[in-house]
Amino acid sequence: MPPSARHCEVAVLGVGGVGSAAVYHLARRGVDVVGLERFDVPHARGSSNGRTRLFQRALDADPAAVTLADRARDLWTDLEAATGRDLLVETGSLAVGPGDADPVASARRAADRHGFDHELLSGTEATDRFAIYDFPDGSSVLYQPDGAVLAAERGVVAHVSAALDHGADVRARERVCDWEVTDDGVRVETDREVYEAEKLVVAAGGWAGETVDALSGLVEPCRHATAWFGPGRGDSADTGEGNSREPVVAGPDGPPAFVATVDGEDYYGIPGLDLPGMKVGRGDFRPTAPDDLSEPTQRDERPLRRFVDSCVPGAAGPSLRRNAGIVTRSPDGQFIVDILPETDRVAVAAGLSGRGYKFAPVIGEVLADLVTEGGTDHEIDQYSLDRFD
Repeated sequence: MPPSARHCEVAVLGVGGVGSAAVYHLARRGVDVVGLERFDVPHARGSSNGRTRLFQRALDADPAAVTLADRARDLWTDLEAATGRDLLVETGSLAVGPGDADPVASARRAADRHGFDHELLSGTEATDRFAIYDFPDGSSVLYQPDGAVLAAERGVVAHVSAALDHGADVRARERVCDWEVTDDGVRVETDREVYEAEKLVVAAGGWAGETVDALSGLVEPCRHATAWFGPGRGDSADTGEGNSREPVVAGPDGPPAFVATVDGEDYYGIPGLDLPGMKVGRGDFRPTAPDDLSEPTQRDERPLRRFVDSCVPGAAGPSLRRNAGIVTRSPDGQFIVDILPETDRVAVAAGLSGRGYKFAPVIGEVLADLVTEGGTDHEIDQYSLDRFD
């Protein structure tokens, strides 16, 4: 081993949502772990930016995914207690669709199968209860009271802070140039240093295909844009208070988050945590090289503006923010969480397909299991790499 090399038990490539959780779970087990992040902690170029994420269990019909989601929620709560940071805010959630079509049909199947507390509403009933919304006539709505909003970047910071408290070494602005499996471990070369690790975790997000040969051409990084809109104007004819606005904030007294299919397009909306108003996105994922991620534009905002003007009038106020980030998709839309087949020293998490952040703490726990125990008690067989053989 060269004199300048830093030895550790586990190196983690990528300290975003999943990588930060892996570093934390390893550190709290007493493992000598180094987390390597090529950008800032947190940063705005990956899959964990965008301030908030939706936590809605009824979107996960698969029993294994539901079990993982339940474990993830417990871990988010534990992390809140450990760090004193507010990360998970219960808002309730809606699945909205035309008639019996998805996402309502799939959410109802999941809710019935797993016994989730839920309520079926018409579009009119949902609008009467949640005045911020005005979904199309004929819509069906499934309301789930335990839906919640997660603070995304804040979650990364909480995992890193807790990992540091447990002795982890986290290094930002350090790009991994190459890595290789050796006879007695894994050698990682960065633009600053060389690391000799016993095991390696790769949680590189959009860069996973460039980082791991087995993922090259398999996972696809895509650009995904969102926009935040402030509270909509009140009806001055009714209230006598021109330009009045109702607050739009995440919380038990605020509006529920939602996923909705309207006119054949998929949308979602998340009430703000630290920014009043509503974050809105749609199912628009455009393949891109992660290093070529472009800034969000008015072109990205226009279809979102049309949607909120029509369906979310209570949050159709002025634009407050735009965001563009990376969603990395797998061929079947399911996660890839596995040990690389050619070695027992490297575990990977990739292709989370735009729905992985809420699972971050439990995926981090699984990765820690894989590199310390060689396996995990969590059910992850459906996320193995060999399903693509």
